[in-house]
Amino acid sequence: MRTQAASPKTPDERRVMVVWFPDWPVIAALEAENLPSHLPVAVVAKGEVFACSVAARTDGVRRGMRKRDAAARCPELLVIDHNPDLDARAFESVLTTIEEFSPGVEAIRPGICALTVPSRYYGGETEAAALLAEKLVSAGVWDVRIGIADELFTAEQAARAAAVQDHVVIEPGQGTAFLAGLPIGVLADDDLVGVLLRMGITTLGDFARLSARDVLTRFGLSGANAHRLASGRSVRKASGRLVPPEREQQVDFAPGLETIEPIAFSSRQAADRFVAGLARHGQVCTAISIEISTENGWIRSRRWAHPRWFDSADIIDRLRWQLQADPPPDPVSSVRLVPVDIESIGDQGDGLWGSAPDEKIQRGIARVQGMIGFDGVLTAQVQGGREPADRQAGTPWGEQPTGLRPTGLPWPGSLPPPAPTRVFCQPLPAIVLDHEGQPIKITDRGAITGEPARFRPTTDHRFTPVEAWVGPWPIDERWWEDPDTQLRARFQLVASDGSAWLLMVSGGDWFTEARYD
Repeated sequence: MRTQAASPKTPDERRVMVVWFPDWPVIAALEAENLPSHLPVAVVAKGEVFACSVAARTDGVRRGMRKRDAAARCPELLVIDHNPDLDARAFESVLTTIEEFSPGVEAIRPGICALTVPSRYYGGETEAAALLAEKLVSAGVWDVRIGIADELFTAEQAARAAAVQDHVVIEPGQGTAFLAGLPIGVLADDDLVGVLLRMGITTLGDFARLSARDVLTRFGLSGANAHRLASGRSVRKASGRLVPPEREQQVDFAPGLETIEPIAFSSRQAADRFVAGLARHGQVCTAISIEISTENGWIRSRRWAHPRWFDSADIIDRLRWQLQADPPPDPVSSVRLVPVDIESIGDQGDGLWGSAPDEKIQRGIARVQGMIGFDGVLTAQVQGGREPADRQAGTPWGEQPTGLRPTGLPWPGSLPPPAPTRVFCQPLPAIVLDHEGQPIKITDRGAITGEPARFRPTTDHRFTPVEAWVGPWPIDERWWEDPDTQLRARFQLVASDGSAWLLMVSGGDWFTEARYD
């Protein structure tokens, strides 16, 4: 147990306790498959490692690693596809155990939750954390870590700093000092983290020392919010103030509904009204309580938190998870949505020149996502990588991107900036000729047999003169796996009409990989 230097408390302080269960997707998958915990396991999503066990990490497997690379590091690796619904269902029993200890638990996401510290009842914060850890271990959860602080972000970082079955308490007013030494990568905004690393800002303390006004001017409201987190000035608690009843929404079913999808579909309009009603008052909901009632009087409610704020699609997802985790014993007669923590949209939204999508667009995409599936609508992000296609990443709409490779690393062999704007799914056959009309080839030493004079970027284009070109950039990857692999190289060619293209040559074969628009 660690305790940051003490300072006086005020009697009415509402402190936050965060309970973290590392590698929760692995724990849920092992429990579902009835497998022992010592196995090297990787839970994979979209071809990349989403979470891995301690045994897998010992062999070099890391989050964000490609599945084939992970298997190469650990030949005995057991690969399991990620199932978010399974994570939520398995976490429900843990939440129930914590609620027996203290009511008012917020499920931030499967594997991590928060509650107000019940220090008076249990004789102090340290005593409360120790008793909760003991209760969870008795319930069969071995790896539990607890953090206590003034606000949610600091408490979460404290939990991540704790040892197994232990806790870290950050005394009131000491959050800034605790956060100062943490790496800047603990912030969830990968784009912001990449920019800060390039500026030489490597810790939260370095970031916190910047002027709040300068951060707001340079990075907008999202950067200002991250700066508040780094400074320990976030006001986010485990539960919010009481909200007037008119902010609530309820949908009744007559007769009652028995299956999940009809309940979720019939609740969409209520979720839309819920979000729109708060928006009319310039507010967003960052924590919500979903109450489900049945015809025979069975009632269950669950409090959910969001890393930013809830839109209607997020609410329906949580409703679906709640129904799957704790199935009602008889037909559902009503679903009630109660905002628990609301904040001003001015404190959370994007600025005038930000990239926040229009509310109608959000609502339309949420409907499309509901029809074609959670993974059917993706938002694009840029991540680190050598190949142009490797730098693309897709994240389901409404979710925070996870497992992205950092863009600030050197990535030897990657393209120099600027990056192409259009990367083709598959390289397209191309032809490049020299001044004598002969096809250009690349030798084993990386030299080309002539100077590019004309080229045809794709079969849909005509031959065009080369106005400018640069290259070659040799690509010599994994030569140890196949010594007979031909050397590849990339070129940038500019056509007479001003269009620019990225081409790759292997031997005498040319392919167009991307276009600069």
